[in-house]
Amino acid sequence: MNSLDHEQIQFITEIKEKVRVAQYEALKAVNELQKEFPSMGGFSATNLWYMVQFYNEYFPDANLQPLVGEISWTKHLIILSKCKESQERWIYCKELPAIN
Repeated sequence: MNSLDHEQIQFITEIKEKVRVAQYEALKAVNELQKEFPSMGGFSATNLWYMVQFYNEYFPDANLQPLVGEISWTKHLIILSKCKESQERWIYCKELPAIN
């Protein structure tokens, strides 16, 4: 079994630290949102990650933006997890309302 060299160990350590910092920041944001909007639910660290992914994938795409309100959040999450290409997402977002 090959062992990792010092640079690889250092790289992995840095990545782990960045992940820990990001998780901590997400939990802080969740707590702030829950305090700011106590009557609203859905502010979990996982949902915040989904919101960021959703924004990053849909905002720059002018074809997807008009379709956002046509299907549920849950369906968008499924589409995000299964479809890696913008065109494929567009097809599902466009066709799902007609099916339901």
